[in-house]
Amino acid sequence: MTATLELTSVPTGRELPKLSQAEVLRYSRHLLLPEVGPEGQRRLKASRMLLIGAGGLGSPAGLYLAAAGVGTIGLVDFDIVDATNLQRQIIHGTSTVGKPKLASATARLKDLNPHVTIEGFETRLTSENALEIIKGFDLVIDGTDNFATRYLVNDACVLLGKPNVYGSIFRFEGQASVFHAASGPCYRCLYQEPPPPGLVPSCAEGGVFGVLPGIIGSIQALEAIKLALGKGETLVGRLLLFDALRLKFRELKLRKDPDCPMCGRNPSIKELIDYEAFCGIPQASATPAGLEVTAAAAAREMKANPKLQLIDVREPQEWEICHIEGATLIPLGELPARLNDLDGHYPIVTQCHSGVRSMRALELLKAAGFSNVRNLKGGISAWAREVDPEMPVY
Repeated sequence: MTATLELTSVPTGRELPKLSQAEVLRYSRHLLLPEVGPEGQRRLKASRMLLIGAGGLGSPAGLYLAAAGVGTIGLVDFDIVDATNLQRQIIHGTSTVGKPKLASATARLKDLNPHVTIEGFETRLTSENALEIIKGFDLVIDGTDNFATRYLVNDACVLLGKPNVYGSIFRFEGQASVFHAASGPCYRCLYQEPPPPGLVPSCAEGGVFGVLPGIIGSIQALEAIKLALGKGETLVGRLLLFDALRLKFRELKLRKDPDCPMCGRNPSIKELIDYEAFCGIPQASATPAGLEVTAAAAAREMKANPKLQLIDVREPQEWEICHIEGATLIPLGELPARLNDLDGHYPIVTQCHSGVRSMRALELLKAAGFSNVRNLKGGISAWAREVDPEMPVY
């Protein structure tokens, strides 16, 4: 059975705009394709596609949507361009470091194709604004990098009846699919529950191969364009898995879960919820007093008390980039087997890149009976800002 969605992205009754002489020239290689032709190109021009995230996945997806002549591209992003983004987020450049990603991406897309309209939303997508933003578009391309927003996007798309072009990346592996409850499964049919908090490292913690989002984001753009044209087989009901190291694609068949709480026969979720709570993400105010120490305070304590144990729970390759003098490297995965390396009579400060993994290390040590344990707030990134500005950052 082929997985197609006929003309999904152009609602019936929407007038197809004409192509200008300049557009005919620009899209001439499309017009020569029988599967596209003038009418298909007009459908692309009439399409309204929402891209959530102008980062690793959003960069290639946005560039190819604009180049293809998608008439209106919505962009949702509230972040700032950072130098660490440039290894993979090719829509941005060195000249835009420090600028809002939305402004950087908008300028690049308009330069690539001035015939395209960009509608920007410089905001975090939340349960309060998602339905209002998404309802004005024909489909959504999810370029987010966290589970809370993925569930939010999925649920909003199901409630509004919009296709959700999904992609995700981690280190050397990627996934892509099209979730559309009207024709197949939704994201919750595949992942009914999120993984435990912290189980899957972020790109900032685990890294990502720079070329990988280019491949997965391009697949997302491909699927979105096919949906607009109503041509070919889409990834509805299929999960595409990509292994960059082995250069292998695999495919899993997906079926709608009749008991899915979002799109099943008797859905229990009928409105948007608190997705950070659903994913178990602790709030900033949830850290009990006394469990964290600032970088500046930790530096003073290390000078005053040489018995203080600073335990770096990052990975060896991160340690090679930079580390705090006097710290001891015990990667988080090795910590349970190396508790005997620690002296419970003296204070312990756990430390990682940004403070997330080291907080898990603190919880592990507390559970093992270590009472005098604190977490370095903000991790080694905070140390570089507050204590050692000469330290390399990543």
